[in-house]
Amino acid sequence: MAKEHKIKCVVWDLDNTLWEGILSENDQLVLRENVVRVIRILDERGILQSIASRNDADAALARLETFGLEEFFLYPQIHWDSKADSIERIAKTLNIGINTFAFVDDQPFERDEVRFAHPEVLCIDAADVDGIPDLPAMMPRFITDDSRKRRAMYRSDQLRNEREAEFSGPKESFLATLEMVVTIAPAVEEDLKRAEELTVRTNQLNATGYTYGYEELRAFSQSPDHRLWIAGLDDKYGTYGKIGLVLMETSADTWVIKLLLMSCRVMARGVGSILISLIRQQASKHGVRLLAEFVPTDRNRMMYITYKFAGFREIGEDARGVTLLENDLTRIPPFPEYVRMRLTGMA
Repeated sequence: MAKEHKIKCVVWDLDNTLWEGILSENDQLVLRENVVRVIRILDERGILQSIASRNDADAALARLETFGLEEFFLYPQIHWDSKADSIERIAKTLNIGINTFAFVDDQPFERDEVRFAHPEVLCIDAADVDGIPDLPAMMPRFITDDSRKRRAMYRSDQLRNEREAEFSGPKESFLATLEMVVTIAPAVEEDLKRAEELTVRTNQLNATGYTYGYEELRAFSQSPDHRLWIAGLDDKYGTYGKIGLVLMETSADTWVIKLLLMSCRVMARGVGSILISLIRQQASKHGVRLLAEFVPTDRNRMMYITYKFAGFREIGEDARGVTLLENDLTRIPPFPEYVRMRLTGMA
């Protein structure tokens, strides 16, 4: 179940990288050969893209629009600051790990600066653009419907964040304006590729850090001793896609949460608490003891806090050294009023 290092975002330089020539010196710029093909392939695979360029922002964005490429780049950083700082800013804005970034630039000293500041970033010479789609780090095992929509979903997130920044009032009041609909159901065959993608891509909000392959997930979905649930989220701005996964090992008297994870894009939407409330409701309905496994990683502290706020307490470790938590299934809160729930197959 080891994690494979995959790239989630490619950050491009502009001058002599995305296009041939220097914007400030030459109006007759042409796109680098094959660069549009590479950009479209990465986009189709669900790999996000952005810009880190020392340039005049208005002129550069106008040129990208002329080339028909502006729409592909999220949160472009076009200014005179350090490119290492730009990449860090993009990572924080997208809320994905900087160790899943690649940086493409024609200048060795720019790549060296980024490599020094962020040794986990994959730095690529612009001369090697043609080979980018063939790099193993750029090749997800599956391309799902959520992969193809990923850029559009992040665009919707950008609009939501702008509206939230403009909103004055309690957070719950803003969430009510979103008209959110949470869908939770047992995972079926067509969900399993996305389920694998979630376990591979989700680091911060994975309570155990476990990852599972398609075949393992398929076996769990068909096992009488397991429950595999997948969650989706939609609101008035569009779909977030499939954003959460629950795997439980079940017996007649005990349920153990083996995996609880959700996409970082819904961290502020309360989906984690909603999933835990559903699990608690279902465990109480079936009259079973509810346990959860927790394996600390360098990034999943928030999941431990989520469990604690939901009333879980540590009861020790199992034979593998995995922390076990238990919930007494009292004072289970109702689902938030600002969310409409669609539950299917919760037998």
